Order: sequence, then structure tokens, then C-alpha cells
Amino acid sequence: MLATGLPGGVAAAAAPQEVSYPSHDGTLIKAWVVLPDGPVPRGSVVALHGCGGLYASRGARRGQLNARHQAMADMLVGQGYAAVFPDSLSPRGESELCTQKIGSRQIDQTQRRADALGTLAWVAAQPWATSGRIALLGWSHGGSAVLAATDLSRADVRAQLPQPALAVAFYPGCSAALKSGYRPNARLVLMLGEKDDWTPPGPCVELGKTMGAEVNLYADSYHDFDSPVGEVRLRLDVPNGVNLGQGVHVGPNPAAREQAYARLRELLAQAFR
Repeated sequence: MLATGLPGGVAAAAAPQEVSYPSHDGTLIKAWVVLPDGPVPRGSVVALHGCGGLYASRGARRGQLNARHQAMADMLVGQGYAAVFPDSLSPRGESELCTQKIGSRQIDQTQRRADALGTLAWVAAQPWATSGRIALLGWSHGGSAVLAATDLSRADVRAQLPQPALAVAFYPGCSAALKSGYRPNARLVLMLGEKDDWTPPGPCVELGKTMGAEVNLYADSYHDFDSPVGEVRLRLDVPNGVNLGQGVHVGPNPAAREQAYARLRELLAQAFR
């Protein structure tokens, strides 16, 4: 459905609501919005999915927000924040990018940046939102999108109103940002897995030092360390990563997840006070 907003009187709304709006590149994208109880959210978080998309691909949750996104939505709403999850893939005919070689992907950071900027503008226009209290959050490919959408070296980012109060990227790829002259338009925080062999932490640690960003490097942690389900496994279907053709490790570290969530709660409270 095409929606220009959600009801202004925000009551209990536990289930995600689907909305649609234009990306900055003109694509009509959809998003899922979860609003907390109470009259006005304390702030809003735009959460950008990784290469696997927003949805569970199997099991009882198939077609719904996957476990990681649902866990984040639950945490954010429980803290009084609105959570907005734009879908960059299905409106463009894709279900996932993880098994595609980076050079062959039809969706890259150009589209992800456009979607993030379009979502920021849409959220700022909603009656339940406060334009100065919007944060960007993303995982992996979506973490790289956080970097792309906060890069002041780009004219579209400089022109964006509002600009986010906080940018948090879980295990993004940082090599492109290092090469591009990246300059953040918001406080930047990086959440990294020490053992990540898909998007290795080294370039992000260097980027953090260069930009003065906060870098949280979690020991004994791989890609997807904040997943609330599963166990560490080797994905041989992923052609990218540190060891090309040998797969990548993904899976949770519950202790690191709790530390990252706790730090995120602190950061949001600081950004939105």
C-alpha cells in the first residue's frame, strides 16, 4: 500500500506496520514500522538490513522480520523508540545478495544510500517523529549503507535534512570508506567482531582511528555475533570474504551481543536526551 504516514495518536502497536514511500532514486520502497506504547516515541531508529534482507527465509517466521531484526525491534520499542526497517531488496526484485559476488550485484551502496536518505526524510515527516531524534543503524551491507548515507563527501548527504543524531554500524565493510575520503555527518560508532572473516575488522578499526569514531571490538566474535539464534557455522555459499572460495564464519556470541545491545542503549539515550 502507499502510505504517507501512520496514525498520529500512537497507542500500543506491537505488530510491524507496512508503509511505502519513494527512495531518493525514485524507487518505491516499503518498510516495516514498529511503534512503542505511549503518545510520542523518545526517538526513531532507521535500521538497515544486511545482504540477506529483512526476512526469515525458512521456518515458522518465514516472510516475517528475521530473528535478528525482530530482536532489535523488540529492544528498541521496549526502550520507547520507534523502529523503521526499510526493505531495499524485494522492491528491486532481489531476495538476498550474500551469495552474489560483489562485482555482479545489481544493488550496491548507491541504492542503499538513496533508500537510507529517503527513509530519513519519510520518518522526519511523520507526526510521531522528532526530526532531531533519528538514528541510523545497520548490519554488514546495511552497516556499509550507514557509512554511505552519512558521508559528507557526497552532495546528496550534505543536502539531506534531517541529518541523523547517531550512526551505528555493526560489522560493515570499511575499505571503500577509507579510500573515498569519508567524513561522517553524525557521531559514528562501529560494532565489530574480532574474528570476522567476512567483513574483517581491520579497515574499520583504521577508519575509526582516522575519524575519531568509537570502535567496539568484541573478542571471540564472528560476523552476525549479535544474532539471537543459531550457532557459529561456516557458510560455503558466500563467495566474498577474506578467504575467497573458502566460505565465511557466521554466528552468535551471546556475551558480545549483550555488551553491544547495552552500549547501543546508552548511545541512544545520550543522542536523544
